[in-house]
Amino acid sequence: MTNKIYVGNLPFRYGFKELVDLFEKFGKIQEAIVIADKSSGRSKGFGFVTFEEEASAIEAIKEMEGQDADGRPLKVNMATPKTEEKPRK
Repeated sequence: MTNKIYVGNLPFRYGFKELVDLFEKFGKIQEAIVIADKSSGRSKGFGFVTFEEEASAIEAIKEMEGQDADGRPLKVNMATPKTEEKPRK
């Protein structure tokens, strides 16, 4: 397992502070990031939270999966390593 979770379906207005506010109750956060579009700087609606302890990540997933965030049901699960993209033809 890991201590890094994926958080999807975030409201587009959410940034670092809102992400931390949602998850800090589950344990000490090492890193939190909301992924933004490189050209516009607008949130892509997902991010990642890394906890100090795996148990915190597991609890956050159990408690937050499907929970409402400003009218949007959150998608929360363990983060998976990024795979390399195949070159486009």
